Amino acid sequence: MSSEYAKQLGAKLRAIRTQQGLSLHGVEEKSQGRWKAVVVGSYERGDRAVTVQRLAELADFYGVPVQELLPGTTPGGAAEPPPKLVLDLERLAHVPAEKAGPLQRYAATIQSQRGDYNGKVLSIRQDDLRTLAVIYDQSPSVLTEHLISWGVLDADARRAVAHEEG
Repeated sequence: MSSEYAKQLGAKLRAIRTQQGLSLHGVEEKSQGRWKAVVVGSYERGDRAVTVQRLAELADFYGVPVQELLPGTTPGGAAEPPPKLVLDLERLAHVPAEKAGPLQRYAATIQSQRGDYNGKVLSIRQDDLRTLAVIYDQSPSVLTEHLISWGVLDADARRAVAHEEG
């Protein structure tokens, strides 16, 4: 990796971290030591090469698509970001399995990958919603309406889907 590319990548990593209001030590605390402040700092300065695997894991930790971290890509736009898609896992547990089985399994997989077992809510990405729409054989907007009617997604999710389809 060229030093210029590493510096650009580091600048993107730093920008995402600071947008989330995290210090380097805050990253270490929030990740329960999984991400050491000194390591993340060296990635941000471009002093240390980051593997594709570690970059994907860091993107997942920050809750952003990997491409947002890569140099030469522009952020999703300066306009107001679409609302987050947040699944209510407590409500999901009460939806009959014949309706929500695929969603429950998908959510469990995401929780396992992230090591996120708070059990109350789970943020998902637009890509996750598109994947779920394929699984349910519906458009993302139709699936969103079902999830809202089940009480699993907030009605604000309509704006996120409209933003994506618009």
